[in-house]
Amino acid sequence: MTVRDLPSTLAARASGVATTVSVLGRAGVIRPHGPRTLLEIGRLVVRWGTGPAGGFATLAAREPHQVGVVDELGELTWGELQRRSNSLARALAERGVREGDSVAVMCRNHRGFIDATIAIAKLGADILYLNTAFAGPQLVDVLEREAPSMVIHDEEFTGLLAGADLAQRVLAWTDGDPKAAGTHDTLERLVTAYDESDLQPPARHARIVILTSGTTGTPKGAPRKEAGIDAAVSLLSRMPLRAGWRTHIAAPLFHTWGFAHLALAMLLGSTVVLRRSFDPVEALRTAQAERCQSMVVIPVMLQRILALDPDELEGVDLSRVEVVASSGSALPATLAQAWMDRFGDNLYNIYGSTEVAYASIATPEDLRADPTSAGKPPHGTVVKILGHDGHELPQGETGRIFVGNGLLFEGYTNGGSKEVVEGLMSSGDLGWFDEAGRLHVAGRDDDMIVSGGENVFPQEVEDCLVTHERVGEVAAVGVVDEDYGQRLRAFVVRTGEVSEDDLREHVRANLARFKVPREIVFLDELPRNGTGKVLKRELAGWDTRHDQADDQKDGEGPA
Repeated sequence: MTVRDLPSTLAARASGVATTVSVLGRAGVIRPHGPRTLLEIGRLVVRWGTGPAGGFATLAAREPHQVGVVDELGELTWGELQRRSNSLARALAERGVREGDSVAVMCRNHRGFIDATIAIAKLGADILYLNTAFAGPQLVDVLEREAPSMVIHDEEFTGLLAGADLAQRVLAWTDGDPKAAGTHDTLERLVTAYDESDLQPPARHARIVILTSGTTGTPKGAPRKEAGIDAAVSLLSRMPLRAGWRTHIAAPLFHTWGFAHLALAMLLGSTVVLRRSFDPVEALRTAQAERCQSMVVIPVMLQRILALDPDELEGVDLSRVEVVASSGSALPATLAQAWMDRFGDNLYNIYGSTEVAYASIATPEDLRADPTSAGKPPHGTVVKILGHDGHELPQGETGRIFVGNGLLFEGYTNGGSKEVVEGLMSSGDLGWFDEAGRLHVAGRDDDMIVSGGENVFPQEVEDCLVTHERVGEVAAVGVVDEDYGQRLRAFVVRTGEVSEDDLREHVRANLARFKVPREIVFLDELPRNGTGKVLKRELAGWDTRHDQADDQKDGEGPA
């Protein structure tokens, strides 16, 4: 930076500070505290940082008697969480967990997930979140590669973990008495057996390691250091969450989106309402009964709610809910419209990835104006569309999406990373900006196919097909074609009687002829992972599985 650049740099910093103050003030974060409380908060942040160890400790200092977590077992205050995590940290340390180690957590949404997260962070160990929907072989591969010193998991996953070489394990949620004796330590037994007084902070701060979805290959570990206040300001700049709200986090906590709202609770002092598994009726009843002002979901959860029979929705009152925050997979345009028509304009859709965090946020106004858009970048985020030569493309042209913010991950735990151009990281998707400055995502950059010399983006065809009144869900993939090089195959979940020809004609009426799928396959449901993303690698292998099934049915396959 030169002397000539100094005025503009200072002006930009001043503008950033002003925005931060404005956003936090609007969210109710900036409010008066007594000098003793403020001094204690400052001391805790200096000693423990802004991650789970420090963030939840400040809540215990600010509001020790406020209910912080509600799950099937009841309520816990912030003060109780602080004491429980102190006890658990001592128990884990006695069992060999050291600063710099990695501890894996495989828990559904309940207090044990939070207890484990805070306790591990207090020891300066890294926290590796395991996807509760992974199959046994995936888990074994991940655990062998990441080599955690301990796994804290719910009892229901004991069988899945049987093939892994685990030195230490603690059961977080048990199906019987959580304090009952057994062959393994239980979390509830440990939190009552050890000293609950405060600990001394470690020399290093814990990292959060979240696994990629594994929709296109083996899940990779994506570590990220504690984000600080900028991460919260980024979300709050386009999503009107407020301090002290009650928030039902239905999205999995092990995923970037669910964890983001757990982290937000450390700043906002939100009461986090959890249920171990998602049921559409139960989710609505929970939000209503617990007086929640916000819900955190993935799009497939919205689909399941809207698919309920009218009598199941009868009497549901979500008028208190002001924000329904959705992320984790693509949000179909018809779904956004249907949700807001039924429950009001409270839907916010966030586009991003495990690697780049939040790239853009679509507000209800954005979704009403153009439900196919992903909205606009939030505060502190730069999004550019780059061509394959690395140069920025003009508005309206489709290219690779690159994101710059303070939340980019550090590189995969196996040593790889995403492409970076001038400080901006690839999201792995293709997209374009419209004249209103809204981002549109065309799909994965490796999903695009070239059919007869024309570029075809599967998501554009998916978005078109799902607008048909008798189509519920769609996924499209490219397959090899001898004449055209590649062709598109669409997999459709029907909601009524409709034929392949009907759907091809629907696409032909709305898109260019070369985008009409050559083949449409009807399925009862699409294969999805634990965060609702469609497993396209399974659909790509549909030919092989289908042929084998036919061979066996005809008596020609293996015995």
